[in-house]
Amino acid sequence: MANAARIGLLALCWGSTFLWIKIALRGLSAVQVTFFRMLIGAAFLALIVFLIQRKRLPRTPAVWGHLVVSAALANAIPYLLFTVAEEGIRTSSAGVISSTTPMWTLLTTYLWGRESKGRTTRQAGGLLIGFLGCVLIFSPWQTGSDIMSWGGLECLIAAAFLGVSYVYMDKFLANRDVSPVMLSAGQLAAAGVLLAPALLVEAAPAPHFRVDALLALLVLGLLGTGVAYVLNYRVISDGGSVAASVVMYLLPVVAVILGATVLGEPLTPMTLAGTALVLIGVALPTTRTGVTGNGPHPTRRSAVRSDMH
Repeated sequence: MANAARIGLLALCWGSTFLWIKIALRGLSAVQVTFFRMLIGAAFLALIVFLIQRKRLPRTPAVWGHLVVSAALANAIPYLLFTVAEEGIRTSSAGVISSTTPMWTLLTTYLWGRESKGRTTRQAGGLLIGFLGCVLIFSPWQTGSDIMSWGGLECLIAAAFLGVSYVYMDKFLANRDVSPVMLSAGQLAAAGVLLAPALLVEAAPAPHFRVDALLALLVLGLLGTGVAYVLNYRVISDGGSVAASVVMYLLPVVAVILGATVLGEPLTPMTLAGTALVLIGVALPTTRTGVTGNGPHPTRRSAVRSDMH
């Protein structure tokens, strides 16, 4: 139940990121948005680690090696691709393409040989149902679709990187005796370092300091990056990589709710049907017992939780 609540909170944080990215792009370039997003998130989490938890970041070279790889797979590459894509496509299109992430995660799980015994049928069924729900929500066949475009391809590649990152973090980082806050701070800091060269060679014009763009960037860094990655590591630790990645199916649902409540967009029967399928698809892979492989382990849970108090 607690993990389901974390998935919901994570969906709220990440589900609004496409909106914040679109607003932030009014004053900054794609590389600038992505770099400062990492910087704000890392700084926020570092303050928590140093001032509240009174701890230091990991010093083990192996941990930092895995953090750098995770930063590339889960942050620097996909976040930059999503941001670049949103310069030319709609936020809704980016959202629906990002919902393919669990499918990439499941594929990576199979290729990596980390399938969970006794629940692959449930997982595959839930992932397929959730994806069909996302398609119904946005109904790309009704209007001119951004999916078959360069921006759509960039989002698809980004989703594939995210899918691989879930399995990688589950295998090499989530089961270590390091708190999610520390892991997240280190990973976002590493992502900032990886993006710094792109910032230097981009030769983009100086940021245009618009209030709306700066506020969007601040929210994107604090909630959509810093807080979200703490939740992300915790969800992976408790639920495994595939179950954790289904949060991506909730992102279109969040977008629909925000559109209806903030922008006054109508809720069509197709949208309601798609939302119902998404919720069913999320419930199937995340409800299970006796999981092995990429699922939760008692030692993993206790190790992570001991650092959270």
